[in-house]
Amino acid sequence: MANTLSLSLCSSLQLQLATPTRRYAASRLRTMATATPTTKLAPAVIVGGGRVGRALQEMGNGQDLLVKRGESVPLDFEGPILVCTRNDDLDAVLEATPHSRWNDLVFFQNGMLEPWFQSKGLGDADQVLAYFAISKLGEAPVDGKTETNPEGLTAAYGKWASAVAGRLHAGGLSCKVLDKGAFQKQMLEKLIWISAFMLVGARHPGATVGVVEKEYRSEVSSLIVELASAAAAEKGLVFEEAMEDRLCAYSRTVSHFPTAVKEFKWRNGWFYSLSEKAVAEGKPDPCPLHTAWLKELKVI
Repeated sequence: MANTLSLSLCSSLQLQLATPTRRYAASRLRTMATATPTTKLAPAVIVGGGRVGRALQEMGNGQDLLVKRGESVPLDFEGPILVCTRNDDLDAVLEATPHSRWNDLVFFQNGMLEPWFQSKGLGDADQVLAYFAISKLGEAPVDGKTETNPEGLTAAYGKWASAVAGRLHAGGLSCKVLDKGAFQKQMLEKLIWISAFMLVGARHPGATVGVVEKEYRSEVSSLIVELASAAAAEKGLVFEEAMEDRLCAYSRTVSHFPTAVKEFKWRNGWFYSLSEKAVAEGKPDPCPLHTAWLKELKVI
């Protein structure tokens, strides 16, 4: 609910590092003025100089270290390592990070990262669900507050969750610190959001997220129900009621975003893997509509 869509949809819209605009600088001064004067932010290594990485650096205290493509994460720089790259760059990020620092990594990517975490021995890695949008490099982030969640949707989990929340608060953004169970539910909701809205939108060329929510509500609602049921069964959990309302409310805050099925491995691919597993075991496909529409678009 780090395309990032920089929703942040933070992984897919990385741009080159540039000087902040006056508009951003003025906005930052306003938001920093509202922060508690005694707030002490932990200096961080920020991996990725795109719109999300740059925004996080601007929220800092001037002591952060920005690591760009091809550079290594230093061994002796204490504090969190905020990873703001595309999902497909994560292997390279891990290779560039000393093994002793892996437990300081904080992942801002969208999508289902758990299989990748497990394959790398990362266990319960720190994660952030970034529900803020950054239109272009240097502009101030717009918080993802909705009519159903006016307190904001951005959430953090793990060792450095409080430090990340403090940084975002200093930048005028909301951020909740959640335990593993609560975070996993919200992570799955965001995965359902991006998988459902992008797939339905792709069936209707040119449709934005807002168009999907307004004109193809029945299609996206059916898909949300299907994906939520499959995710709940796979993870053995129960989602909070009114998921469709929450996801559609969020869609209205980012109505201008384009739609496309991207980063399949990290998004729709997880749901398709549940379908493949069920069929291989002689069971019904838990996501038949999802599978049919992927085939219709020749994604699979």
